[in-house]
Amino acid sequence: MLLDWVVIFLVLALVSGLFGFTGVSAQFASMGKILFVIFLVLFVVSLVMRMMGRRPPTV
Repeated sequence: MLLDWVVIFLVLALVSGLFGFTGVSAQFASMGKILFVIFLVLFVVSLVMRMMGRRPPTV
C-alpha cells in the first residue's frame, strides 16, 4: 500500500511538472522520495525479523 502512494506522488509530480507548476512538482517528488525511503526501511526491518525467526537447529 505504501508503494501505491509513492506511485501516486510520482504521477502527480510528473503531471504538475508538465503543466509548469514546478514548486508543486518538487513537493510531490520530495514526498514520494520520503515515502519510498520509509518503504525501504520497513522492508529491510521485516526481512531481518523474518530471518531472525528462522534459526536453524543447532546440532
